[in-house]
Amino acid sequence: MSAYLVTIGLEIHAHIKTASKMFDGCPADYAGSPPNSYVSAVSLGLPGTLPVLNERAVELAACAGMALNCHVNPRSVFSRKSYPYPDLPKGFQITQYDEPLCSDGWLDVRTAAGETRRVGIERLHIEEDTGRLLHAADDASLIDYNRSGTPLMEIVSRPDIATPEEARLTFEKIRQVLVWIGASSGNLDEGALRCDANVSVRPEGQREYGAKVEIKNINSFRFVERALAYEIQRQTAILTGGGAVVQETRGWREDLGRTEGQRTKEFAHDYRYFPEPDIPPLELGEAWVAARRAELPELPDARRARFEATYGLSLQDSDLLTLERPVSDYFEEAVVAAAATGGSAKEVANWVLNEGFRLLKDRGEPTAALGARMPVAHMAGLIGLVARGEINRGVAKQVFEESFDSGADPARLVAERGLTQISDSDALLVAVRAALADEKAAKAIAEYRGGKASAIQFIVGMVMRATKGQANAQVVRSLLEEELAK
Repeated sequence: MSAYLVTIGLEIHAHIKTASKMFDGCPADYAGSPPNSYVSAVSLGLPGTLPVLNERAVELAACAGMALNCHVNPRSVFSRKSYPYPDLPKGFQITQYDEPLCSDGWLDVRTAAGETRRVGIERLHIEEDTGRLLHAADDASLIDYNRSGTPLMEIVSRPDIATPEEARLTFEKIRQVLVWIGASSGNLDEGALRCDANVSVRPEGQREYGAKVEIKNINSFRFVERALAYEIQRQTAILTGGGAVVQETRGWREDLGRTEGQRTKEFAHDYRYFPEPDIPPLELGEAWVAARRAELPELPDARRARFEATYGLSLQDSDLLTLERPVSDYFEEAVVAAAATGGSAKEVANWVLNEGFRLLKDRGEPTAALGARMPVAHMAGLIGLVARGEINRGVAKQVFEESFDSGADPARLVAERGLTQISDSDALLVAVRAALADEKAAKAIAEYRGGKASAIQFIVGMVMRATKGQANAQVVRSLLEEELAK
């Protein structure tokens, strides 16, 4: 069987997080509202209306471009794109074509195998979103114009992606950056982030790309990977059988696990672009660009590298702590607070990633909710209790969960419950001798005296249970070793 080369490029559409729509003052936050309740004369394309550009949308889109290592162009132009579908009633979309806001960027994506792939960003341009077509059971189609006119940025990658996994990771990485800087909500369920995936397959050795197939409007990372895997298999089968792949637009049917043809792929001339006569070219000076750059926070990759270098965290831990900015900020605040109690950054990371994330998952809450559930002061206080030997880690886990659920101060819970760690040798010796006298310990005692040092841990566990987890395990072990040496 002949080998084939796969080429993938992504077009990612992200709502820009502004209070109003792209070209009028109509509110942009329509989520959960009745159909057609967030509309205006401009978004409905009524005769005589004129667009007014949303300045904040331009600012946030430029910040997104810089975060993706793009060049912010000093001049960009809005164009009219002929649009024959009813979800934009004026019959055209205001977008950017040959002179976009940003261009020539890149981002690094790390694969599951640990390799770093650099994916080029061809352009980032801004435009207005369309309304939504809702297809009813009786074959009628309804239109909701709430989304029409919402500020949108389109991020177009270069065809640098070779596998469905890389495509998914690129989509995830772009979402991470956009949400991190506050340029987009990145909400896939609400349609605030969508992806069109372009894929072509060609025989190995052929220089020209194969026919490009676009898979339209995918709103799931997993679906992007699955749709591309199916489409590569479909195109490969056609070529292997001697057929020709048709350039077209297809949709992903998750329920059927396959793509389905929708329409023949349009070309640029089909849209009849021409400069938008009602919006002058956008001229951006160096001072304006510098002001936008100053708005950018430390980005995820830079923060991850700093966490590794400054705090000695592993790549995996640093990755998890920089997936979302609220968690990353929480971690840094907790590190500062815990240092005053004798705790280390590694201890904070362990509590956040193990107990914190576990409880959030169990309660069905997002990781960004950690700060509300376990305030920084409570996290640092708990770590301090362990560092000072007032409670052991087993008790600390119990206290963490109760504090997480109730909001109570860990120190108060320890005091009220009488959970302070027992380190007094005389008090623990009574429990140690009682455990050794228990017939359940006989086998472990024999094994320990026979040379199996690890057998002592069974008896340590007996003492811990007898003291409801409050015994100092190190003291218990020392006492057991002394008693068994007699």
